[in-house]
Amino acid sequence: MKYRILGLALIALTSLTATIQAGETPEVGSAAPGFNLQDQNGDWHDLSDYQGSWLAIYFYPKDDTPGCTTEACNFRDNIYAFKAIGASVIGISVDDVDSHKEFSDKYKLPFVLLADPDGSTADAYGVLRDWKLMKIASRESFIVNPEGIIIKHYEDVDPDTHTQDVLNDLEGLMGAGAD
Repeated sequence: MKYRILGLALIALTSLTATIQAGETPEVGSAAPGFNLQDQNGDWHDLSDYQGSWLAIYFYPKDDTPGCTTEACNFRDNIYAFKAIGASVIGISVDDVDSHKEFSDKYKLPFVLLADPDGSTADAYGVLRDWKLMKIASRESFIVNPEGIIIKHYEDVDPDTHTQDVLNDLEGLMGAGAD
């Protein structure tokens, strides 16, 4: 409960506190930054594991907070549509493996949540924000093609509609033969 309150306080502070962005966001058309992170079950995932398939990577601020839960549950509810077109979904935040495990189990999330507790992957994607008291990943997403190239970057993400936007864009990109 105290983590949920802390998360809600963090979200409230976002409108009051300036952020510091550490890394540069990779350009659309450039190689996606690599990662090697543990998922909610403690298993390791590397970007190269997804070579040859389309990948939606969504960064989010905090497990079990309202917007993050909405976004995760929307991906959950549409996971079969992603699988039907051959695309994988992974969520990344700076929360640890245990937090991801609780969040994933609570909402029955059928996709990978990667723990980036030192923020290095969020930094490599240019989404790490320093709130003085703590670091978070901003709510941004990337579509990566089968060759590991960033095809789309979403900076302004609405947790209510984002999943459908990503799915529609993936279907369009795949149908256009853009890989």
